[in-house]
Amino acid sequence: MKCPHCKTETLVPSFIDSLFRGHTCNLCHGHWLLIEDYLNWLDQHKSHQFQQDPEFELDESKQALICPMTGAIMQKFRIDAESEHKLNYSHAVGGVWLDKGEWSLLKEKGYAGSLNKVFTLHWQKMIRENQTHAKFAKLYRTKFGNMDYERVRIFRHWLEHHPKKSELIAYLNAADPYSAER
Repeated sequence: MKCPHCKTETLVPSFIDSLFRGHTCNLCHGHWLLIEDYLNWLDQHKSHQFQQDPEFELDESKQALICPMTGAIMQKFRIDAESEHKLNYSHAVGGVWLDKGEWSLLKEKGYAGSLNKVFTLHWQKMIRENQTHAKFAKLYRTKFGNMDYERVRIFRHWLEHHPKKSELIAYLNAADPYSAER
């Protein structure tokens, strides 16, 4: 198999972090692994605690990559809402290409034990919802200012859980809550 990143180097059989089977490119230091191998290892090592790497270099393929097993284009999946980083996944074989440092990034973020979940609809939907939340929070902070935004956020939470929520909203919406005319 040729490296999807370098396109010239041959991937050599290896073990990712000396844990589970994969293939490594000796030039760009990327890894190819099958989710099936990862899940089989994970199933046998349920209590394994992934150790973070103290320092690591991170690379990312910006262009579309070709699956080294099928020749099909791999799809890019975001890791989380905070990171722009994306992993390359081959639906055809359930394979993942990890660019240099991406495995270390997954360990740092606490996702090494749930790599397979990154490629699910649920995970990706959660990322989109978190991104939307962050965009609106930024918009409201800009619109209201930090201090007022925090105050209204705390008030909203209090109001949302208050047993007389409807009456309180009516009071707030009334032009003059002390007038008999509404």
